Amino acid sequence: MDVIGYTRVSTREQAQSGHSLVTQRRAIEAECERRGWTLVEVIEDAGFTGTTDDRPGLQRALVMLKRKQARALVMARMDRLARSTQHLCEFITRSRKQKWSMVALDMGLDTTTANGRMVVRILAAVAEWESEMNSERVKDGMAEARASGARFGFQRSAPSVTVARILHERSQGQSFNAIAARLDADRIPTPGGGVRWYGSTVTRLHRAECKQREEVA
Repeated sequence: MDVIGYTRVSTREQAQSGHSLVTQRRAIEAECERRGWTLVEVIEDAGFTGTTDDRPGLQRALVMLKRKQARALVMARMDRLARSTQHLCEFITRSRKQKWSMVALDMGLDTTTANGRMVVRILAAVAEWESEMNSERVKDGMAEARASGARFGFQRSAPSVTVARILHERSQGQSFNAIAARLDADRIPTPGGGVRWYGSTVTRLHRAECKQREEVA
């Protein structure tokens, strides 16, 4: 079976020393030799975090797998590919759709076997459980915060004088886009520190202020 090896280190120091990359490569090469697999290439990402998929080596490996240039992706350690169960399951879902396998030597994860596929199903169930638990915790936290008087959603973050100007110009029949243009012309700072005002920003500020006044009344 043709496979691709994948190695990664997250810091420049690790990349420059090369020790971790060499250790990972040797583990992958030894396993491929033991199992009679053809190691097409060992692709590395040196100095890239595992929390994002925006890694040049990983993206090249995924393209090769999608094009059937190899049938499996082999890692010495699972955290070289993904840093969470949910992240891992995203790769597993992709591999199943595109019909390639994943092998992580440290976890014994091997989707080329029935036992490995069973582990995948367990991991998927754990990821779903984690997602549901996090959702419940967020809902409980928001409910408790609301009970304490907290407010959610778009919050006015412009000075009162700017909001008062928006209300006044709107009452004079000015469109939200026209008000935004006038604020830009007068170099009034935007709420989020952006480079310019937009009609949508003015609209949200106007609506939020009107709603707040209605609630007070």
